[in-house]
Amino acid sequence: MIEFIEQIDHALTLVINSLHSGGLDVVMQAISGRLTWIPLYLLLVFLLFRSLSLKSFLFVLGAVVITIVLTDQVSVFMKNSIGRYRPCHNLLIQGSLHLTHGCGGKFGFVSSHAANTMGLAVLIGLILKKNWVSTVMLTFALLNAYSRVYLGKHYLGDVVGGIILGAAIAMLVVATLKRLLTLEYK
Repeated sequence: MIEFIEQIDHALTLVINSLHSGGLDVVMQAISGRLTWIPLYLLLVFLLFRSLSLKSFLFVLGAVVITIVLTDQVSVFMKNSIGRYRPCHNLLIQGSLHLTHGCGGKFGFVSSHAANTMGLAVLIGLILKKNWVSTVMLTFALLNAYSRVYLGKHYLGDVVGGIILGAAIAMLVVATLKRLLTLEYK
């Protein structure tokens, strides 16, 4: 059963990776880059500051930091513990991949990019409870996860695992935050 799921994962990854073009390669590299999203992060800080009391704002900023650190560290721990090679390190399929910018680390399950971005998206969505912000954040997280498969850095299963991990950690952090503090809106 696991071999069958892995074959499907490999096949879907190769299909997504094969949908490349010169222009789309540039777009996906930008989406996958960390600096591209700085304006969105600054907008989020502004929205949080405007929507929350100073005390709540500081707690939420702490929750964001905790979420990012946890998603990052847990995903790296899982990568090293599970030891699933990235597609670009898999000798069976690496020749079939279109790589635009190197390969990345040796192991890929779970995707740290997917975990970090989904963790942030879920955390912000649960705290701000504004539909348009949730939609933008979820779109950002899903595009980022998709870009990792498109670029050949991860299998589809790696990013799905990262999405689940990020969402779970964010929900845990929000539940903890709510216990510590009732958010006070301005």
